[in-house]
Amino acid sequence: MKSRLALVDCNNFFCSCERVFDPSLMGKPVVVLSNNDGCIISRSEESKALGIPMGAPLHEQQEVIRRNGVKVMSSNYTLYGDMSARVMTILREAATKMEVYSIDEAFLELPENFGFQEARALRAKVLRWTGIPVCIGMGETKMLAKLANRHAKKNREKSGGVFEMGEGAEAEELMAGVACDALWGVGKNLSRRLAGLGITTVLEFKKADPVQIRKSLGVLGERMLREVNGTRCLQLEEMPPDRKGVMASRSFGAPLEELEELEEALAHHVARAGEKVRRFHLWATRVDVFLQTNRFQKGEPQYCPGAGVNLTQATNGTAALMGIAAKLLKKIYRPGYKYKKVGVMLGGLVGAGAYQPVLALEGVREEPKLDIDKIVDEINRKLGDRKNPVITRGSMGNRRLGGAWRMKSGHRSPAYTTSWSQLPVVGLGKSGAKRS
Repeated sequence: MKSRLALVDCNNFFCSCERVFDPSLMGKPVVVLSNNDGCIISRSEESKALGIPMGAPLHEQQEVIRRNGVKVMSSNYTLYGDMSARVMTILREAATKMEVYSIDEAFLELPENFGFQEARALRAKVLRWTGIPVCIGMGETKMLAKLANRHAKKNREKSGGVFEMGEGAEAEELMAGVACDALWGVGKNLSRRLAGLGITTVLEFKKADPVQIRKSLGVLGERMLREVNGTRCLQLEEMPPDRKGVMASRSFGAPLEELEELEEALAHHVARAGEKVRRFHLWATRVDVFLQTNRFQKGEPQYCPGAGVNLTQATNGTAALMGIAAKLLKKIYRPGYKYKKVGVMLGGLVGAGAYQPVLALEGVREEPKLDIDKIVDEINRKLGDRKNPVITRGSMGNRRLGGAWRMKSGHRSPAYTTSWSQLPVVGLGKSGAKRS
């Protein structure tokens, strides 16, 4: 028996995370916004039924939102990341191999005895243990599993959230009703090229001539064709590929003009980027800093500079990185502009095997023997979160919960699962004291 794959996809993930801790949102239209409360990036089924499009700017949907009582939430990535980790832990126990494809999707290699009953039991377990609804699509290849998941999600009542893309007339009938642009990896351009070959449905693509597909679409097209026909070409990536760089950047809640405010914002980004590279046991050999004005603000002068430096000594120390980034910022800063964004990129990342200390550091301060960063990371991981650490550097300012550069997030839910002070209160004791 051939090994089979499954794609497990969390339904309307960000909205579902919000509903876990606020049951009053159940059955009501909900949308989650992007950074700075700009665009809609997640919609509940009820919001989709109202015709609210994905990626739409919030201001364009205000009338629909007001008229239908749509609940608007700011993005809470700390909560979503933690809930994702909980879901992935459950899925990992059911698979022989697993690839975490995104924050709300994972490919599983299934045991031989894993069938519909086991898939439904897994779906129920995830819902019971985390509150997150998922759909499961199964097939011999990644593309077939993705296609099966799409069918399971669109026909949830009939499929029960589980579907397997098998062989024979039933599978071909389903493929005949699905346009090529619904295939994983087929965008608008590739869809137009297929249409030029007279191929508009998945079934037509499945029965296409491999020689013609190879000639017209290259190796990628032939690989996709083989996947649709049940030959596995895309293997599971159990280990994520090595990172080449880490960027930290956010648009400001309001435009900034002063260097001091930009320095404070940049220091926060450097601290976040440094924590991330240390978490993956990496060192940076290059630092880049950039500034941006708001290109959508007509009539205002525009300035989008950047500067970088190759390091003579690889480092992941926050103090060293902040010093380098601050010098680069001063180099590119010009007064008289209204800046919308500042960011840092740590590049040329190397692992422990490629890290070679040198005797003298030019332009980089020597790290103290006491590993302050490790201690700070552990404390922040236990008592705070990456976006609101409990221990900060002096250059990050003393307005940890404020700052004019902070993003807009007027509708953000609490950090229910990662902050002791924001644990949800579920009832009152006999004495009237709250219990969490």
